[in-house]
Amino acid sequence: MKSGFAGIIGRPNVGKSTLLNSILGEKIAITTDKPQTTRNSIRGIYTEHTEDGDSSQIVFIDTPGIHKAHNKLGAAMDDIAIKTYKEVDVILFLVDGSHDKGRGDTYILDMIKDVETPKFLVINKVDTMDPEEFKKTYDVYEKMGIFDEIFGISALKGTHVKRLVKAIQGYLEEGPMFFPEDMVTDHPERFIVSEIIREKLLMYLNEEVPHGVAVEIESYKEDPKLTEIGAVIYCERKSHKGIIIGKQGKKLKGIGKSARLEIEALLGTRVYLELFVKVKENWRDSDFAISNFGYSEDR
Repeated sequence: MKSGFAGIIGRPNVGKSTLLNSILGEKIAITTDKPQTTRNSIRGIYTEHTEDGDSSQIVFIDTPGIHKAHNKLGAAMDDIAIKTYKEVDVILFLVDGSHDKGRGDTYILDMIKDVETPKFLVINKVDTMDPEEFKKTYDVYEKMGIFDEIFGISALKGTHVKRLVKAIQGYLEEGPMFFPEDMVTDHPERFIVSEIIREKLLMYLNEEVPHGVAVEIESYKEDPKLTEIGAVIYCERKSHKGIIIGKQGKKLKGIGKSARLEIEALLGTRVYLELFVKVKENWRDSDFAISNFGYSEDR
């Protein structure tokens, strides 16, 4: 048995969570087109037994996008990502192939260039690039001499994802199976449920409001046929509360219905979902709130 940990790092919104879901073949990390969707480190467990009798287990860690923090929440997210790359066996640095290397990528490159851990550059969204554009991006990073491997993939379409996993397996050492082979994540269902609700908020809301919301599960009652869930959506301003609820409560109902359908598919039972909206002003700059909502490694 070969086993180890692989950290997925990169700027916000380059497709880290989409890659994790693609590797596992199911959704455990929420994805939207909005930056900073991921706030926690999400662990996905990939276990494989080949026909040749070889076995491996890779624990992939999807991290928040590394960015210039503007509040304590942003700083906590950066801390999670930076701590992760220092503790894994393989680093996957994901870049968006449709963009030139910017200051955000340079900042991350400076952090990892002297790290002895094997490093993969993963150029995502190759399905949107022509061969000349891909070669240009490839050559820029290859000349740096930082990376052990460079891959072009499409996380959304699954292109070359299996090749990437196979290459990672080649860097693993003999080791134990960290988790049962039928596990795909070590996060409890309550966490995934709260993330699904937050994903729908991000999809339904515009501008600054989505970044100022947090979801807390207050009640969770399981039954073989029905799961009853009560969740509180926290926002930073009274005006945001009105936007989330919407005229005659229509927006909140839409968010709730969309979340409920996905939660039912996850749990395999009917779900009664009750959502409440509360104001907690400037919670993103509150150490207590950040820790309470689970966005701190110290919790």
